[in-house]
Amino acid sequence: MLTDINLVLPEIFLLVMISIILIIDLFLKDESRGATYVLSIVTLITTAFLVINNSPETTQLAFHKSFVVDPMSVILKSVSLLVVAAVFIYSRDYLVDRNFYKGEFFTLSLFGVLGMMLMISSANFLTLYLGLELMSLTMYAMVAMQRDSDIAAEAAMKYFVLGAIASGMLLYGMSIIFGVANSLNLAEINQAISVSENRLALSFGLVFIILGIAFKLGAVPFHMWMPDVYDGSPTAITTYIATAPKIAAFVMLYRVMVEGMSGMMVDWQSILIILSVASMFIGNIIAIAQSNIKRLFAYSTISHVGFILMGVITGTDNGYSASMFYTISYVLMSLAGFGIILLMSRAGFEANNIEDYSGMNQKSPWFAFIMLITLFSMAGVPPMLGFWAKVSVLQEAVNAGLVWFAVAGVAASIIGAYYYLRVVKVLYFDKPKDDTPIQASMDMRLLLSANGISMLALGIFPTSLLALCVDAI
Repeated sequence: MLTDINLVLPEIFLLVMISIILIIDLFLKDESRGATYVLSIVTLITTAFLVINNSPETTQLAFHKSFVVDPMSVILKSVSLLVVAAVFIYSRDYLVDRNFYKGEFFTLSLFGVLGMMLMISSANFLTLYLGLELMSLTMYAMVAMQRDSDIAAEAAMKYFVLGAIASGMLLYGMSIIFGVANSLNLAEINQAISVSENRLALSFGLVFIILGIAFKLGAVPFHMWMPDVYDGSPTAITTYIATAPKIAAFVMLYRVMVEGMSGMMVDWQSILIILSVASMFIGNIIAIAQSNIKRLFAYSTISHVGFILMGVITGTDNGYSASMFYTISYVLMSLAGFGIILLMSRAGFEANNIEDYSGMNQKSPWFAFIMLITLFSMAGVPPMLGFWAKVSVLQEAVNAGLVWFAVAGVAASIIGAYYYLRVVKVLYFDKPKDDTPIQASMDMRLLLSANGISMLALGIFPTSLLALCVDAI
């Protein structure tokens, strides 16, 4: 039991600190809210340190094999924690300007991170579902936090209703699989599937589980919530939703499909191929018509999900590591993209439209360059990080004999390049709409600069991150 406690020490520490922050925040006045902000960031960084410091040399299971700590969980938990810390730093000025600098934002975000950590280390349907619901419920509440906004209320309602339906479908699928396998443990389910003759029930359960996972990822045709939630939420909350939860969703896909249902690989591969191709093309094509940059990034995310699925579909360890590499790369790109939106927003002004970035190069050449790196990376232009992320999954698709699938991915990328270049044209060739200078705190400027430069540096030297992902699988 002591070993079990050691393995979940980061989660225990995070939960204890959330409780302490909740109590402290209760007695703070609005002008002292910075204490909650600092405590939240310190909690995330300390938890990341505990995750790395407590990582065992080999895969370890805890609590009756329901909780797993392996190299993949250590890396992805650490990335999730540090990304959410960056989201807090990016969001502070935005929240203060809108009188939205409340303890609820930080505590709900931390509860969501706890849910993500549970998902990432789940080796059992029960722990997976508990982590998923903890993460999802906090995000529903966060979207609805801006009570005076009709758009936010509508987005929260859509997100909650569709999310509840998807969770119900996922739970129903899990119950069917449990009925056949007589176990909730993923490894035991995998063994039971390999000898079971009840393929019809297993197929039904698989379809419902894929539906739930596809919703959380935002894959077509379960993507309807994403543009409305991205657009309707305050940008600080959109930044949170668009980054770390995608890591947890990828791990859920990997744990369930690969570790739990690899015996049905032929079945889930054919379904995921349809979702992947549809996501890549529909996401990129609809993004072309967008004038709102948050909706553009939403449809862009849908297309990126198609590429993340591509690596998993290959059914090889190299394919899984390529998907993991793509997921981390996407999160870095998304964090920088929404960081620029937060940078450009100011009191009484939301920089939500593409035309709001007209002539950004004349106002701030440096941050226009950071946005350029971000957009080129999303488009897959060498030598940016996004280029290597795309190459890695496309290469594994070719190696797996899915040449037509890789060609479809290349075609979708070419379509996607158009709308990214359109934003670049607005940044550099259009005249500014106003001369209001860009104002931001020094910590945000430094971190956003580091975020942008990291995409260029990792693009020039991608082997270190890719090797880390290969070793993790």
